[in-house]
Amino acid sequence: MSQRRDVSIPSHGEQLGAWHYPATSATWTTDAGRPCVVMAHGFACTRDSGLAPYAEAYAAAGADVLVFDYRGFADSTGTPRQMVDHRRHREDYHAALAYARALSGVDPERLVVWGSSYSGGHVLPVAAQDGRLAGVMSQGAAMDGLAAVLLIREYAGLRGLARVSLAGTRGLLGRVARRRITMPVFGPPGTVAAMTSADSESGYSSIAGPSFRNELDAAGVPLIPLNRPVRFAARVQAPMLLVIAEDDSVAPVASVEEVAARATRAGTRVVVHRETAGHFDIYRGEPFQRCLAAQLAFLAEVVGEQSG
Repeated sequence: MSQRRDVSIPSHGEQLGAWHYPATSATWTTDAGRPCVVMAHGFACTRDSGLAPYAEAYAAAGADVLVFDYRGFADSTGTPRQMVDHRRHREDYHAALAYARALSGVDPERLVVWGSSYSGGHVLPVAAQDGRLAGVMSQGAAMDGLAAVLLIREYAGLRGLARVSLAGTRGLLGRVARRRITMPVFGPPGTVAAMTSADSESGYSSIAGPSFRNELDAAGVPLIPLNRPVRFAARVQAPMLLVIAEDDSVAPVASVEEVAARATRAGTRVVVHRETAGHFDIYRGEPFQRCLAAQLAFLAEVVGEQSG
């Protein structure tokens, strides 16, 4: 097992808490160094919430891994706390990529960016803007915030969507008055929370690590429909793996399929792996094992040069 170490990544005047997993196999090592996978979590989640098994597997296969938390989450510095802002998250990804490229022994031309759920969408604009990545891995992705908001209307009804929207408006007004308004990340159906699908409470609870807090700065809610990674699909040049959870109740599957179609039309190599599973099922059990196998096969393809 890789002996991970705690590291700190500078990003826009703050420090991102992170783990560095050195590769434990030389299988993919070349004279230029080792590949590296850069990972972050989804909506208001933290790096200790179900990401370690993925990172450990990548390190065992031959890649270094860098797993970080966004500003304002867990032990990362920065304010506002618990603020889901896709623009800041993307900036932090770029900071993590810069840090990874400077790691001793890492080949700066063989970096792969990885995301899940909300970060599964972030990796598209990050890859489009970076332009040097060897690959992109995305699972259970929220590729269109507007479609995700409309999905809330489907499972919570117009009244439920209105209550979430009102909470977001209060959050913005609170910001003007310098008063922080919070709301739960998840809750049971019928409550006021960012996610109240039938499996949100059980799903989040099943993966939540010690640093996760079921708290969201409500001022971030109005930003959700503005986060539309699907618009970057045709600009991603690096090979892409998209893991689709076909029973996803949180991130609309049609948006991921639209990403695959747009990227393919633009000439990007796209691999699609489908699981008959829900949004949170891909972190555990057999769905996790199958998703991991697909990701390791993809990594072998895009960074798997043999050591010489």
